[in-house]
Amino acid sequence: MTDTTVTKVSSAYSPSGSQGEVYLASGKRMSMRLWRDEPPTQDKPSRKHEYEVVGYVISGRAELEIEGQTVRLEPGDSWVVPAGSEHTYRILETFTAVEATAPPAQVHKREQP
Repeated sequence: MTDTTVTKVSSAYSPSGSQGEVYLASGKRMSMRLWRDEPPTQDKPSRKHEYEVVGYVISGRAELEIEGQTVRLEPGDSWVVPAGSEHTYRILETFTAVEATAPPAQVHKREQP
């Protein structure tokens, strides 16, 4: 039988991850995070994850370096980082975006919401 459990994360409950993100929702198949007003930075450390990441830019600008390619991210853009791909972000202008992972990031021993 399909699991139809609905999990709501209240806006009053805003646990932050180690990189400043705020969890919006988390379930058995995916988790969603908000990067809110992330200040400009140089490259964040390069990472590889065993889960897929998709995102959508609300405001600001950033560059995603993924497997030797650079992708400029601007409001309205979305992106995908396939599982196992080495990548990093460079925030160019105060950045707000929504990001989702599948399966959930916490399955892979990341921060718990």
